[in-house]
Amino acid sequence: MIFLEDYARILDYLPQGLPSEKSFKREPIAYALGEIEFKLFELVPKPNAQIMIGQRVYIGKDISKRTEILHVKRRVSYSELTTAAQKELPFVIEEIVKANEQKFVQFFNDAQAITTRFHMLELLPGLGKKTMWAVLEERKKGRFQSFEDIAKRVPSIKHPEKLIAKRIEIELSDPAQKYHLFVAK
Repeated sequence: MIFLEDYARILDYLPQGLPSEKSFKREPIAYALGEIEFKLFELVPKPNAQIMIGQRVYIGKDISKRTEILHVKRRVSYSELTTAAQKELPFVIEEIVKANEQKFVQFFNDAQAITTRFHMLELLPGLGKKTMWAVLEERKKGRFQSFEDIAKRVPSIKHPEKLIAKRIEIELSDPAQKYHLFVAK
């Protein structure tokens, strides 16, 4: 199944382009995070486009819908992002997670064991065996309906959306991660 990112959130905008490029061929650049597969992109904005940090922009195939972005220049790795983009990333990830709450609540409902000794839930930072078992026990009583429902039924998880957002950030920033729960490789 191939997913193409249709929308991305702006992490940083450099209207004068990258300082490392020769000044006569600099073009404006924006760094962005895809909303579905959490891919990182370098985008070329349209001339005179108003670009703001955190803004949701269309980057899909339908060129008539692209009001701010001329084209996707390339995919980038976390290490290629500007410092400002890296600092903005956790906030943008959390916004995306909150905006797609049902998708991530479903993760808590459907997460499976990876091996006989290791569960997908344990990949969430700060979630150990004891909390994992608490989630699995609550799941037997009924599916989770929201982040609030998870926090209420599993008291050791105060902010499930923050756990998911932190895991996404780890998957993006650490190329050595063996397991990818949310970020496309």
